Amino acid sequence: MADERSCGACTLCCVVLRVDEIGKLGGTPCPKLRADPADGGCSIHETRPEICRGYRCLWLQGGLDDDDRPDGLGAVLDVAPVGETYRLEIREAMRGNFRASPRLRAIAERHRAIMPVRITDTENVLDPDAPFRVLLPDGMEHLVVGDRVTMFRAGRELGTHRLPLLERAVRRAALAWSRVRLRRSRRNRFDAEA
Repeated sequence: MADERSCGACTLCCVVLRVDEIGKLGGTPCPKLRADPADGGCSIHETRPEICRGYRCLWLQGGLDDDDRPDGLGAVLDVAPVGETYRLEIREAMRGNFRASPRLRAIAERHRAIMPVRITDTENVLDPDAPFRVLLPDGMEHLVVGDRVTMFRAGRELGTHRLPLLERAVRRAALAWSRVRLRRSRRNRFDAEA
């Protein structure tokens, strides 16, 4: 039952989540993470930041089968609000996990009929041109690389276009803010180590 589930040895969210309170960027292992997850994962579990206390992946919420814990799937899954709608977020622990996992692909197929499914990896979240995929109903797929979107239907390429001007401007602003956060995070880590 979902309310009986616990993270156990799974620590993938400790890589995926951004935790501003401790200067941790999304896609980077948390500096508070113990080297051996069998030792309990988080070294500050009792005093961990609020975002960590409140976070519950789709598996913990009961939205996936018992055998679909993130460390077994190789990805963290969430249903995330996007404006007035929702999308399924699949964040691969390593690039290629989605293609290699029949189970992840089956989960994505089930959800794409009712909401977009966005597939990213956690290897290069600070790369502004890191590719990601969006699966849509009716066999549509978008591959986004930088500000270019290539559309596919049932595996056949339909064409490529640039993001609209407003989306490009918002993207540039978000990337600039990410660079500022990265500099602060590196500075904070350096100050803490000194």
